[in-house]
Amino acid sequence: MRRSPLYLAATVTVVLCLFPVYWMVTTAFKPSQDIQSYDPRLVPGSWTLRHFQDAVSADGFGLFWRNSILVTLSAVLLALLVALGAAYAVARLRWRGRRQFMLAVFLAQMAPWESLIIPIYIISRDTDMLDRLPTLTLIYFMITLPFTVVVLRGFLASIPPELEEAAQVDGCTRLGAFRRVAFPLLAPGLMATSLFGFITAWNEFTYANFLIIKEQDSRTLPVWLSSFQSTFGTDWGATMAASTLFALPALIIFLVLQRHVTSGLAAGSVKG
Repeated sequence: MRRSPLYLAATVTVVLCLFPVYWMVTTAFKPSQDIQSYDPRLVPGSWTLRHFQDAVSADGFGLFWRNSILVTLSAVLLALLVALGAAYAVARLRWRGRRQFMLAVFLAQMAPWESLIIPIYIISRDTDMLDRLPTLTLIYFMITLPFTVVVLRGFLASIPPELEEAAQVDGCTRLGAFRRVAFPLLAPGLMATSLFGFITAWNEFTYANFLIIKEQDSRTLPVWLSSFQSTFGTDWGATMAASTLFALPALIIFLVLQRHVTSGLAAGSVKG
């Protein structure tokens, strides 16, 4: 009974968070007359796949999917590679300016993305990098890098350096000790940061639509969702179907990685 308020709060939170998603998915399967009805139903009376067919057959479907996957994966992998080296340098090495470097990383993490639109546009314009997917990749890399550095630095700091020192005594180099001992223990941190980076880059809309990309062939999926709006209104069925398809990759990746995203793995391995 004492935990009943906690269970009630958890239930209310889940309902509030999942109801918009449920409404989006059910709307994708509703016929158009049910969507436009003044008497909405929680459970659709009939189901249809017509809206998914409209979404898949829309112009640029395959091209925009390719662009989004290419940009997102490139940004995440680049952020992990750079952040891993930076986090190791901060957590394991002693050098002048280390604290100032972490302070700069925290400041970059706290800066709102909207405040960077004008300087990023000016830099992209002056370097002739507008309307290019590599520019969008670098922007997403810049957005996710501070968080990745902070998280990986925390995971590395929780791993005792004596483990790597013992490996070096047994003949491993510093790089070999890191690769064989510390890197496997970083799996939870790598999973958490890659999941955050993927969702952030996958859902980003402002830079892709209003700032960097103007050419039709270089746009990404969030911009593709706006293609179901016209002067005659919005095709809500196709929009919800496209949104459902758009959410599937992030959902699948989360379901695959969720059991690995826990900081207790490193602590448990050290205790063992």
